[in-house]
Amino acid sequence: MNRRDFLATATLAAAGLAATTLPAQAAAPLLDRTGQRIKLGMDNFAVRALGLKGRALVDYAANLKLDTLFITDLPALGSLELTAAADLRAYARDKGIELLLGSWSICPTSVKFNRTWGTAEEHLALGLRLAKALGSPVFRVVLGAREDRKTPGGIEARIEDTIKVLKSQRSLAQDSGVKVAIENHAGDLTATELVSLIAGAGQDWVGANMDNGNAVWTLEDPLDSLEKLGPYALTTSLRDSAIWETPKGASVQWTAFGEGGCVDLKAYFARFAQLCPGVAVNVETIGGFAIEFPYLEAGFWEAFPKKPAAEFAKFLALAKRGKPVPKESLSDRERQEGELTRSLRYLREEIGLGLKS
Repeated sequence: MNRRDFLATATLAAAGLAATTLPAQAAAPLLDRTGQRIKLGMDNFAVRALGLKGRALVDYAANLKLDTLFITDLPALGSLELTAAADLRAYARDKGIELLLGSWSICPTSVKFNRTWGTAEEHLALGLRLAKALGSPVFRVVLGAREDRKTPGGIEARIEDTIKVLKSQRSLAQDSGVKVAIENHAGDLTATELVSLIAGAGQDWVGANMDNGNAVWTLEDPLDSLEKLGPYALTTSLRDSAIWETPKGASVQWTAFGEGGCVDLKAYFARFAQLCPGVAVNVETIGGFAIEFPYLEAGFWEAFPKKPAAEFAKFLALAKRGKPVPKESLSDRERQEGELTRSLRYLREEIGLGLKS
């Protein structure tokens, strides 16, 4: 079956069921430094076009023989009632799926903050209670996006505002037994900046949701970002990236795993196994578009006034060996299901991830 036929077949899958049965993994299992196999899962944002919620999402993950399901937006639960979250926990347990929970910005001064769930403090408190009911050991949140880097006071001011919100709910988090995972999200935080946020809030209960795709949006090599964030990682949302030079700087397009052509994925996951024991690899493929970073133009570096030259040099090395990604005429559903399925196949066959096969 060629690629287009495969994608066409994928669209016929019923909502909540996976597009196809994945092949058995071929690679030897990759073990972390404790000798344990690494869990393989998905971030529900990878298949957002399907509109799945609650049990339908769990069924989808179970049919793909995944170990974890990372529900990263609260509406995808299907209900914000604690009893409903507890019921979903039991349903997922019966399907052999471990649930993780997340939501969005808790920085009240971020350009991405909205009051759908109340104040920043109320949003965080709601997420912590839902995570406990769901059986999730973590609650993922974000600061904002790359636009925050040029707001008054810069990213440092947004970090301080986020730390204040986090500290307001420390007792609730500790009483709930739930840790908070801050994501390096959409170009808002470099790895070094995220580490400073974690340290300011308290590493005993705050860590990182590590996103290697977002690392390249802050002009970082994902391997370099891994070295810095790996020791703090509680959860992940991962994908591959293509990076190539342009007349103005470089462009980045996220891809399915194994299709970016820039990052040494075997080296990445070998190091991941050493730095992140017990942390699941959750696939969050987001393809179909490229973003240009015009670092050769005046004004660009206002957003990154403290970028270390050595760090940027590693990103440049990736861009110099990368190539643009061919454009495809696919529906959102075709692209999302295809990228997720190909990523899972690659991670099983080439890297040796997952407890199931």
